[in-house]
Amino acid sequence: MNLGLQGKTAIVTGGSKGIGLASAIALATEGAQVSIVARNLEPLKKAAELILEKTGVEPLIITADVSSEQDTHRAVELTIERYGGIDILVNNAGTAAAKPFNDVPIDAWEADLDLKLFSVVHFARSVVPYMRKNGGGAILNVTAIGGKTPSASSLPTSVSRAAGLALTKAMSKDLASDNIRVNAVCIGLIRSDQIERMWQAKAPELTWEQFAADSRHDIPLGRIGRAEEAAKVITFLVSDAASYVTGTSVNIDGGKAAVL
Repeated sequence: MNLGLQGKTAIVTGGSKGIGLASAIALATEGAQVSIVARNLEPLKKAAELILEKTGVEPLIITADVSSEQDTHRAVELTIERYGGIDILVNNAGTAAAKPFNDVPIDAWEADLDLKLFSVVHFARSVVPYMRKNGGGAILNVTAIGGKTPSASSLPTSVSRAAGLALTKAMSKDLASDNIRVNAVCIGLIRSDQIERMWQAKAPELTWEQFAADSRHDIPLGRIGRAEEAAKVITFLVSDAASYVTGTSVNIDGGKAAVL
């Protein structure tokens, strides 16, 4: 299937590792030009080397604090300077912040919303004018399954993720007339630095394969997912192959969640 990504330009936040890096590789493999954005330069350099090695595409690397409106605007402007336009935005930056309600200080709520909600708002406000000029585009918000089914002690992250899902739906309706599609993916257990730390803390005696397939994870497909598997879904959703898909969310969780 031709995804229609040849020559398109994409920004991927949180692009130095995990799902962000895997998505940048998948997009570049399909012929897209890519800017990867993250806070720290050294991981970005390593990610850029890997993308170039795997795809032959040299990405633009941009250090930025995505919770800063000024930094997000600068990241978009640098991308425009390099590539002349922008077609795709993948909002992937974020960390897990999960505690019981009584243990979350006010500044932690604010920081989490800045990182996971307002970063999306800032980036979207910066890219939408260029997408309009191009005749359309695609925005993909990477959220977590906890935004649909929050568990105990999942604050503030589950609330920020739920807000991200509401933002996705509302934006999709407001931007549809500009041919700008807005979708989300809800991530479950996918291999990442955080999951690997959990593995080392809980079961260092197991190999990764044994830990990933442990039945206590209660994943119907029987294992923790790979970042590349999430990246394939993300790449499809921002491609021309999904040209009639907007305002929806896709669970990437091996069937674990009890919600569609």
